[in-house]
Formats: sequence, C-alpha cells, structure tokens
Amino acid sequence: MLSPVIDPEGAPFWRYAAQGELRVQACADCGELRFPPRPCCPHCQSFAAEWRRMSGLGRIWSYVVPHPPLLPDYAEQAPYNVIVVELAEAPRIRLVGNLVARPGARLDSIAPERVRIGAKVRVVFTGDGLPQWVCA
Repeated sequence: MLSPVIDPEGAPFWRYAAQGELRVQACADCGELRFPPRPCCPHCQSFAAEWRRMSGLGRIWSYVVPHPPLLPDYAEQAPYNVIVVELAEAPRIRLVGNLVARPGARLDSIAPERVRIGAKVRVVFTGDGLPQWVCA
C-alpha cells in the first residue's frame, strides 16, 4: 500500500493518527479550523497554529469507485470505494479515505453499492495510522 508524503505542516496530523487520534490544525489566534494543514491561516494570516482533537464522526459527502484501479496492490482488492467525509464539528473540512466493515478490514470489505451519501461514519486508523471509516 502507499504511504503518505509527510511535510512539516502535516507531520502532526500523522503523528496523532498513529496514536489513534483525529486532530485538525487550527489557527491559535482566530480559532479557524483548516485542512489540509498549512503554515499560515487563510482567514487572519497568522502563523500561530495548534492541533484540536476531533470526535472522529462525520458523514459521507461524496464517493467514487475507481475503475480500473491503477496500482497492483489496489487492483487485487477491487472493486472498492474511496469516500470523502465531512467532519461533524467542522463541516467545511473533508477528509478522504475508505469505508470498511471494521478497523483493518480490506478495502473491498464494503460492497460499493452499499455506500450512501449522507451516511454517518466514524474514523478508525490502520496500524500505519491511515484513516479509514466505519459506519457509525
């Protein structure tokens, strides 16, 4: 499987994820949540940042079923879903992942025709700290 590219701004996200926590960067001055992480607040231009713990709850905002999967490790799990999740406490923040039957399940553990926009989900993390989603 692919590993994330970790830059200095995003490193805390992955460090928290490896601990099983979903955290989102926030401006330490105006409080605005932002994702993806970046050095400067797009609202007040402050460089002060902090990481706020999220509930891990959200809803499916959109999804796709890749046809065909382009990488061999993914082809053997096709068909699978890739979902975009809108966070419950931060509706403007959306994260990408896969809807799976249980933590650590294969990408094809949920049939694509079972995925529904608006379905409530909660985050789980793989052993490598990659976020996945299960039905809430």
